[in-house]
Amino acid sequence: MFRIILDKELREIIGTTKFAVTFGVCAVLILLAFYVGARNYEVSRQEYEAAVAENIQQMQGLTDWGDIDHRIFLPPQPLATLVSGVSNDIGRTVNMQARGELRSEGSRFNEDPLFAVFRYLDLEFIFAIILSLFAILFGYDAVNGEKERGTLRLAFANPVPRDQYILGKIVGSFLALIVPLMIPILIGCLMLPVLGVPMDTDSWLRLGMVILAGVLYFGVFLTLSVFMSTLMQNSSASLMSLLVVWIFAVLIIPRTSVLVAGRSVEVPSVDEIDYEKSKYAAQLWNERMDAMQRWMKVNYNDDHRQMRDGMRAFSTEQQALQDEKMNTFVEQLNEQRAAKSDLRTGVALSLARISPTASFSLAASDLAYTSMELRSSYLATANAYQEEYATFMRSKNVDYWGRHRRHGGGDDEEPEAIDTRELPVFAYAQPPVSEAIKASLPDLGLLFMFNAIFFSGAFVRFLRFDLR
Repeated sequence: MFRIILDKELREIIGTTKFAVTFGVCAVLILLAFYVGARNYEVSRQEYEAAVAENIQQMQGLTDWGDIDHRIFLPPQPLATLVSGVSNDIGRTVNMQARGELRSEGSRFNEDPLFAVFRYLDLEFIFAIILSLFAILFGYDAVNGEKERGTLRLAFANPVPRDQYILGKIVGSFLALIVPLMIPILIGCLMLPVLGVPMDTDSWLRLGMVILAGVLYFGVFLTLSVFMSTLMQNSSASLMSLLVVWIFAVLIIPRTSVLVAGRSVEVPSVDEIDYEKSKYAAQLWNERMDAMQRWMKVNYNDDHRQMRDGMRAFSTEQQALQDEKMNTFVEQLNEQRAAKSDLRTGVALSLARISPTASFSLAASDLAYTSMELRSSYLATANAYQEEYATFMRSKNVDYWGRHRRHGGGDDEEPEAIDTRELPVFAYAQPPVSEAIKASLPDLGLLFMFNAIFFSGAFVRFLRFDLR
């Protein structure tokens, strides 16, 4: 009996004009998302290579390592073509220096503000917006629509078990909708290497998990639609209710969660942090000048060379002490701001996960490695490179301030141009795929839970549904 009901559901959905039209639109959008994503990756790769080459070019001909302006760049992420996440919002360039705090700048939206207005057509958008509506369109009248057309009473004129009927209804609807959608998705996957997107084993595994998250998300709205059709007596009421739920899940809840978190946890702005740093730096400078004056009063004598050498040694000692205090103060400020920022982010994401859309978006960005961890990982790699860069600059006799320390002699010699190939190479690599999967498990679990809840609700409700 289950197979008969399943076969009937498959034929009724796939054989309709509504399915042909909506499937055609979805297929075109899916293929377009893969194509546009691959082209965007090609543009990003060319921009990255041009930026690296220009960085080397502007150092050509220089004769003093203290004069260089070295920058490092975040390479484009292959799966950002399909799940952009925050990859276009964060800064991709870091001006490297041997000391001090590093900051990233130059986001994609800074260069192409039009994309910040309309955003990208990517696979995440297709699943989150288009396919969720696709599921609602074919599930809102799964049960009450059958009742309105009279086919439900006709079906149960025969000895049909209710549990098998609703099970066949849900499974048949899911297979009839998701299996055909896998065709353009698989074609799009094959387009990626053809269009020049480098896909290694980890990337394919990540992409497969993103598609799995999308399938679970699609199942949430399909089972919710069937559940709603068992709750409402007419299909128009279930459609209106589902559209209201969709608006809240997709548009309102994620944005409201950010607003509530922002009101609940105050995080000092970057400008406020910079003000505190500059104020403390001025305080340290005044303390250093006072210390120098006291030293001069105590150690003054007529031997100018001895005075000069003593002042230089004392100044170096005071500079090191000032740097240590400043670094400690900056580290404390950054840790306090990071702790508050993490708390606000945690509150926002916890509230947002009430919506399956937020859970899907977070899981997809974790798997594609375009989540908020991308920025922190990039800066962590840049900070590690800073130590290597500082060691290199000291080996070239350049101090922390970028000044070339000269030790006499050789003033009449023609200086040689620096060899930029000596610079340590900056390399950024994604964390292993196991970490991405681990990070996405809570959200994948929530999507599975939403499916289970709505499936159980539809199943139990139909057992008591009035067939008349």
